[in-house]
Amino acid sequence: MEMRVLLSRSARVNPISVTPPIQAIDQDRNIQPPSDRPGILYSILVGTPEDYPQYFHMNLTTAVLTLLKPINRDLHQKFDLVIKAEQDNGHPLPAFANLHIEVLDENNQKPYFTRSTYEGFILESSPVGTTVSDNQNLTSPLQIMVLDNDVEETKDPQLHLFLNDYNTFFTVTQSGITRYLTLLQPVDREVQQLYTFSMTASDGVQESAPVTVNILVIDANDNSPTFSNISYNVKIYTDMRPGEGVIKLTAVDADEGPNGQIVYEILAGDQGDFIISDRTGLITIAPGVVLSVGRSYALTVKASDSAPPAQRRSSITTVYIEVLPPNNQSPPRFPQLMYSLEVSEAMRIGAVLLNLQAFDREGDPIRYLIQNGDPQQVFNLSQSSGLLALGKPLDRESTDRYILIVTASDGRPDGTSTATVNIVVTDVNDNGPVFDMFLPKNLSVQEEEANAFVGQVRATDPDAGVNGQVHYSLANFNNLFRITSNGSIYTAVKLNRELRDYYELIVEATDGAVDPRRSTLTLAIKVLDIDDNSPVFTNASYTVCVPENLPPGTVFLQIEAKDVDLGSEVNYRIRTQEALQYFALNKYTGELSLLKSLDYESFSDTEATFTFLVEAFDSKGTMPPGLATVTVRVKTLLDALEVDWQDPLWNQRGMLALLQFVAKTVINPGDSRIQELPKQLS
Repeated sequence: MEMRVLLSRSARVNPISVTPPIQAIDQDRNIQPPSDRPGILYSILVGTPEDYPQYFHMNLTTAVLTLLKPINRDLHQKFDLVIKAEQDNGHPLPAFANLHIEVLDENNQKPYFTRSTYEGFILESSPVGTTVSDNQNLTSPLQIMVLDNDVEETKDPQLHLFLNDYNTFFTVTQSGITRYLTLLQPVDREVQQLYTFSMTASDGVQESAPVTVNILVIDANDNSPTFSNISYNVKIYTDMRPGEGVIKLTAVDADEGPNGQIVYEILAGDQGDFIISDRTGLITIAPGVVLSVGRSYALTVKASDSAPPAQRRSSITTVYIEVLPPNNQSPPRFPQLMYSLEVSEAMRIGAVLLNLQAFDREGDPIRYLIQNGDPQQVFNLSQSSGLLALGKPLDRESTDRYILIVTASDGRPDGTSTATVNIVVTDVNDNGPVFDMFLPKNLSVQEEEANAFVGQVRATDPDAGVNGQVHYSLANFNNLFRITSNGSIYTAVKLNRELRDYYELIVEATDGAVDPRRSTLTLAIKVLDIDDNSPVFTNASYTVCVPENLPPGTVFLQIEAKDVDLGSEVNYRIRTQEALQYFALNKYTGELSLLKSLDYESFSDTEATFTFLVEAFDSKGTMPPGLATVTVRVKTLLDALEVDWQDPLWNQRGMLALLQFVAKTVINPGDSRIQELPKQLS
């Protein structure tokens, strides 16, 4: 019989609760009057580790188990005790039971965050070490509170916080109930505006549920408006009228809000003949101006953003204008020299993306062409209308940007104009996480060890932003294993190889999209054996009848014990010293034999019994031995002949020994009992 106790390492409450309760029952109780029934005495016979008496005491009569002092789990994780129960009437007839005591860690609560999501803000011009704020005005830091019910709320739980992504950009302070996120390297809003990641807290054993952190990068005016060219050359004609467009300038500023709003102005060189729209950058001929052949202009044009004056940034370009006589030689002109647009990679084939229609003063037919930037012919440009459409599917993961050089020509050698089209391909969640197949899939872990590292998986998703953030979970055996945010797998409980030695664990990886994509990976986990079981006898007690005067060496009983641990070698020995002068036990086979003949008359009691303890142990192991009792009842030869031969006390070896002895013993051959033996034994 085995009993178990789960004991906190700081437990101070007595008595200790044992399941099932420690109780021995006298099998003879129903045939004895209450006044004659013997009492039962309990004790701890043996145990491991050897210093168990320092921690445990058992009441002799009630079997109540008490803890003598707190247990340090760093020193002891379990105790295995053998409990002995015997009668107090001089005929002990002991019984034995194994008691397994497991010392639990105090840490049985998961850490937890006080919020499920956190929103933070940081200025893109912030230096390394800046603390993330909790508002766009950057007036107070973002506070991350994480608690552990195993620790008083007023004390630092000393938890480790982990970021599942962007841990090269941000870090979290390593101590305190309240933690703060700080910057590890500069961030650029124009490269990435939002950082979304999950964060977990661990106390070394338990891991919290993940929380989501969103950090928005606030724009700083760190970009100047930029013209596509340092200078521009334009030809105009004397027959052009006031208000007619000369050229439309476009400057680009990657900043947002007022920091990215551009204002244009002509600083010098216009001589009063040209004006510019401060918002569109279109230069036109000023009212009342008459152009003269041969004149030339060099306009200095400035593009400024709309930030506060102290932070305002700007750039300049030069527009060279030459006035020519009217003719039919002017090329078509695009309304803009630079076009920028974003296109989703999920855009359907055939969708019109942009109208690139140019204007020709003479009204000549215009032919449009993609000159450069589209070697795979992903886009279609109508040669007659200038409509740009999608010709092939887009894949952001292979190409996320196109720069097209398009031309408009009226057919003459010098009748061609060019424009640039910048196309940014935006992401959709069209990829599922992909597991790294080079990491091992055949894993092993030792039994009887909780929070043991089993292995690690890794999955990547080429999508951008949250669509590419990978989260791990277990599809089965969640009660036995756990997985962390970085794909590390641990045992959640102690595994028992003797119950199950192999698991096929299914790991699921999902991305962070609203409608996530999933991938699975099956891991083969083998549970490795340790010596954690004692041999167990097939019977807790053996009772055998042995006739007196059998010769020494007679084998009268064979006992058997089994050890479920792998590679165990079960040996046997007699534990009771007094029995060693009468009996021998073969250490390999479990055969019990006589060292000397037994004499019925030498026993003082009428039962003529001898009870002793035998043990089975693993010669290669360290666990306590298994125990059983053997009761030998000595019979006179004549009494032996009168027994019920169907009685289980007569085993095969006992009967064979009796037959051999009878055959050699001088007894009246006419005795009817001897004549009946062959019939009874048949």
